[in-house]
Amino acid sequence: MMGTSLTLDDQLRAALPDLTRAERQLATHILSHYPVAALGSITILAKAASVSTPTVVRLAQKLGYKGYPDFQNNLRGEVEAMLVSPLTKHDRWAGGVPDTHILNRFADAVVSNLQATLGQIDHAEFDATAALLADPQRHVFAMGGRITHSMADYFTSLMMIVRPEVTLLSDSSSTWPPALLDMKPGDVLVVFDIRRYENAVLQVAEMAKEQGAEIVLITDRWVSPAATHARHTLACHIEAPSAWDSNVTLMVLVETLLTAVQDLTWSVTEGRMKRLEGLYARTRFFRRHR
Repeated sequence: MMGTSLTLDDQLRAALPDLTRAERQLATHILSHYPVAALGSITILAKAASVSTPTVVRLAQKLGYKGYPDFQNNLRGEVEAMLVSPLTKHDRWAGGVPDTHILNRFADAVVSNLQATLGQIDHAEFDATAALLADPQRHVFAMGGRITHSMADYFTSLMMIVRPEVTLLSDSSSTWPPALLDMKPGDVLVVFDIRRYENAVLQVAEMAKEQGAEIVLITDRWVSPAATHARHTLACHIEAPSAWDSNVTLMVLVETLLTAVQDLTWSVTEGRMKRLEGLYARTRFFRRHR
């Protein structure tokens, strides 16, 4: 088996060049829906990836596992280890951190997260997401959980300048059912959900998909269960020497997406930004430089 320091997604990515076509198809499916895809039965996984059950067994064995149950048990242990409380995460970091200043340790972790995130995001998946968000025929909605709602707020605050028809779902769950009423087939719901994943977020994603909305999920590398409903999933590395995970990589991803959409819609965006600046000037919203 590969080194125990490697997560299963790391093992799958490392093994890709040596896999058969069917095994690579299976591995790609697991990585695109990681870890949710491999938490169910072998038959469900094989059907979802359009491969045979023996292919699932062979892939698990190529990674060094006795079979799919062994592979799955290791995955479940990995997920359980990651879905921990802030106090537990702090204790882990406090027990073995380098003897350097927190500024350096935190910065090193964030830079490492950013490099790992940018290294694993599929460019075609990113481009398809940007194109979906730039489509003027689609209304864009966004939502987040207890912590990630602020990220959804930031996303919509800027996206509504780039293009019209952008709505932030309130952080109050009582407002979500009325918002779902306005979602039409083809609209886009951008969901922010990182560990510990929230049941309400999963329910809204499920109901939005039932109404024909396209789901874009921005999550961590262990992947929110909402991925089962997502058309596009963009995963970020978020670990930090803290009781809380870091949202820096999510912020970079959001700002990069905004730039990509802006480039695709510039013929519309330029006029909107000029009109907005005119409105700011009339209301004297910003202080003038002396």
